[in-house]
Amino acid sequence: MSHFRIRCRNCGKVLVDTYCAFCEHCKGALLITEYLDREFRVSDRGGIWKYNWLPIHEAGFPQPAPVVYRSDRLAEFLGLDGLYVAFNGYWPERGADIQTCTFKEFEAAVVLQNARENDVKGLVVASAGNTARAFAHLSSVSDFPVIIVVPRMCLLEMWYLVETVMVPTVAVSDGDYSDSIDVARKIATTMGMPFEGGVKNIAKRDGLGIVLMEAVNRIGRLPEHYFQAIGSGTGAIGVWEMSERFLMDGRFGSRQPVLHLAQNLPFAPMVKAWERESRSLFTEDLNPDLIVEITTRVLSNRYPAYSVKGGIYDALNATGGRMYGITNSEVFHAMEVFESSEGIDIVPAAGVAVAALMKSVSEKHIRKTDTILLNITGGGEKRLRKERPVFTPEPIFISKNISEKEVEPLLCSTLKMNS
Repeated sequence: MSHFRIRCRNCGKVLVDTYCAFCEHCKGALLITEYLDREFRVSDRGGIWKYNWLPIHEAGFPQPAPVVYRSDRLAEFLGLDGLYVAFNGYWPERGADIQTCTFKEFEAAVVLQNARENDVKGLVVASAGNTARAFAHLSSVSDFPVIIVVPRMCLLEMWYLVETVMVPTVAVSDGDYSDSIDVARKIATTMGMPFEGGVKNIAKRDGLGIVLMEAVNRIGRLPEHYFQAIGSGTGAIGVWEMSERFLMDGRFGSRQPVLHLAQNLPFAPMVKAWERESRSLFTEDLNPDLIVEITTRVLSNRYPAYSVKGGIYDALNATGGRMYGITNSEVFHAMEVFESSEGIDIVPAAGVAVAALMKSVSEKHIRKTDTILLNITGGGEKRLRKERPVFTPEPIFISKNISEKEVEPLLCSTLKMNS
């Protein structure tokens, strides 16, 4: 008997024997995992698998957990007493060993194990770079087939450790992340491999919610505030959903963390919609020309989970949350501040979150004594590159306008080369 079920947030319908899907009655609502055990438990399994609120039954392969620690130097710089950092990357002195330097490893691990347990034979994954790294790495670790689709503009994010076996990689030569999602769906249809599912995949959101489970396990209670940069919003939704489970448990606090979410200006469609108190995004804010102006391409999703029932709009309302627009100069300054104070490099997306925290402090949205969780979604890349050899893939380039009929011969040849 399974320890969880999947329910529609809108109509309450319960689904069984499904990999990932929207409710057939409520197309605009996310499904959510309901765990039969309402008490948070930690087992003696290693890494991320020690937590009971994951939609898997076995620990299929090793996967390190995030490292959560209480900050001294950054906290002192900001004048905060209760700042905790969730560091997701490579930092040996802290015990952090995320070999792709991104918290996307948690989602990839749980998604792949969940897919295997649902008899899925392989997945097609669309990414702006960091998710692709994580899935490619764990495809090799877990021996689970994946096809990666990324936009050409994000190929710099596509690096692997030398030990990682090359996986089939498709680069969309004339499109952005959202175009890559469209191409991935075409490939999935043609190759008979499911599309990984993005935000609608409950395993993905619960995997990203591991950050909050690790934090509560370390702190002993829910933080009062949570800071993260968002592109699709999947990670923040996962944290919100996990906080709801902690409230039902009742032992770790009676209030959800206030979500403080940030995007990189000028491409910040969710920030701009939230500022206008709108559940709907605005077409002018989704202009792909804006993407080339930001330094965080991994946040450049034109299909974010904002308006959907159970998405970012609802999460912000439920938690009394805030959104922040962060300029490129603020990103780089925040990255410098974090590295100089904490002693490790971070990626630009994490710099967006640090900048949001700095802005929140200056605008007095948080108190000196509040308990705060800062999600450093990626870090230690510079450190890892100094110590470990890495390589970049040799993708097959295709147009965003490729037809399903044209996909098959190209992909079949690529799969043969990588077999």
